[in-house]
Amino acid sequence: MAKQVYIIHGYGASPANHWFPWLKDKLIADGNQVSVLHMPNSSDPKKEEWLKTLANSIKNLDNNTYFVTHSLGSITLLNYLEQLEHLPPFGGFILVSGFSKPLSSLPSLDPFTENKVDYKKIISATHSRAVIAAKDDDIVPFQLSQNLSNQLDASFYPVEKGGHFLEDDGFTAFPLVYDLLNQMMKMK
Repeated sequence: MAKQVYIIHGYGASPANHWFPWLKDKLIADGNQVSVLHMPNSSDPKKEEWLKTLANSIKNLDNNTYFVTHSLGSITLLNYLEQLEHLPPFGGFILVSGFSKPLSSLPSLDPFTENKVDYKKIISATHSRAVIAAKDDDIVPFQLSQNLSNQLDASFYPVEKGGHFLEDDGFTAFPLVYDLLNQMMKMK
């Protein structure tokens, strides 16, 4: 059964950045359906616009649906899932450099973290949850990703050196994400 994977980029990014094209190509080669969502105005993101983009792009949410998010894409996904009146069980997600608390370096993103997420609701709907963070991330503090992992009862994968997992940090491919996602998709 083909899996549907949605890749959600973060602040200041586009579907053509970082490791997203590499991951998309690898997953498509494996026979999966992959959408790298184009989030609007990524250098000046608005929470409502981003949530609307997810609402318009995510066609079906079921056991064969998986998400890979980066940075701001992570809290956006959690906000989106939580606001669904009926959140059906779905495959799972990998949140890379995710956060759920305000970033002191980017106060313009505070609206994304204003509402506390109902983590229990999301946990009960997901089969697999993982969070990846680098100890040397200078954009999203490592501790924030670790806290998010705890809140979501997710598997946590700390990376010694990865920065914010951007092209500038040397990330045009990301085998850890690919391998974890494959493990998740085989379990279901």
